[in-house]
Amino acid sequence: MRLVTFAHASGPRIGVRLGDVLVDLTLAAPGLPTNMKALLALGDAGLQDAAQAAAAAGSDCQLRFSSVRLLPPVPDPGKILCVGLNYVDHAIEVDPKSLPEHPVFFARMASTLVGHDAPLVRPLVSRMLDYEGEVAAVIGIGGRNIPREAALAHIAGYALFNEASVRDYQFRTSQWFLGKNFDNTGAFGPELCTTDELPPGACGLRLSTTVNGEVMQEASTADMLFPLDLLVANLSEAMTLSPGDVIVTGTPSGVGFASTPPRYLKPGDMVEVALEGYGVLRNPVLDAGSAS
Repeated sequence: MRLVTFAHASGPRIGVRLGDVLVDLTLAAPGLPTNMKALLALGDAGLQDAAQAAAAAGSDCQLRFSSVRLLPPVPDPGKILCVGLNYVDHAIEVDPKSLPEHPVFFARMASTLVGHDAPLVRPLVSRMLDYEGEVAAVIGIGGRNIPREAALAHIAGYALFNEASVRDYQFRTSQWFLGKNFDNTGAFGPELCTTDELPPGACGLRLSTTVNGEVMQEASTADMLFPLDLLVANLSEAMTLSPGDVIVTGTPSGVGFASTPPRYLKPGDMVEVALEGYGVLRNPVLDAGSAS
């Protein structure tokens, strides 16, 4: 099943995508929650109710998918937990001297998020906005101290993420936080694909990033140093994971700052992140002065 959050005059709503049709769950299933975190908190039963309501929905509950403005699938995650240096070749292009022995975690804020087709915004204070195509996993069943062998059962689904980074701010200090948290730099979407549609852990799929149609990043998700089950288990040792939390699993090699010469995003660029079996997350690039 493909779930989306979309803009509506009355506020964000949840929809189920059925090809070119979008079923508005607020109309098709008025008893279900109207936001993604609350729906995910219902577990498998809530997802089954959503799927059944979408399958039975009449035309009065349907929209053309192309007519809606998509928001991030979870617009307000409690936690966005990102993983750095999680592909071997990318870890080497950043620091050829060593590979991480443990996952490198850092946080993003929900205030950075934009949806599919919304612009990534190059800030006024920098010209070093870089792309990072990644797979995002969304927590369905929360928990603490989750054993690795049970970790994937806590995932509700997958989406794509362009974890765009302002490199000069990122590398000013050993802490990456500031360069990873500029407004309108975290593209997330277009839809939440439930786990039954992809291999366990979204492993073994082709992940690519193109800029203006040119392939800049390409790898298999099987190349992760630390796979998703380990990431979930490791994170849950420290914190309680909650429905709607997002784990952004890392980017392959080919980022702009490591290119020769460096290739940063500029206004007018179009960035597309694609995952085999899932689809494409697409975002144009604008300058902060011209972004609406």
